Amino acid sequence: MSRFASFREFYPFYLEEHRNLISRRLHFIGSCGVLVLLATALFTGNPWWALGALFCGYGFAWVGHFFFEKNRPATFKHPFYSFAGDWVMFKDILTGKLKL
Repeated sequence: MSRFASFREFYPFYLEEHRNLISRRLHFIGSCGVLVLLATALFTGNPWWALGALFCGYGFAWVGHFFFEKNRPATFKHPFYSFAGDWVMFKDILTGKLKL
């Protein structure tokens, strides 16, 4: 993977790595789970739920990559852009810009 000068440059690459509809759905489910688990951590005051959010988000996403996309997650080489890409893609799905 090449280096990207900006997130704007990275995001089209990110979307190419998420062409498979099942993988994209798994990312979406994982992101929903992250939000629920973080809210639970906040309301209960128990930080273990936040740790669960980490496993939930990455677990669903990585299953999508390894079993459906057949590629390596961008997280390994571009962790910050990849994290941002997850949430921009989540927003794009919610707003109907991307198909789920």
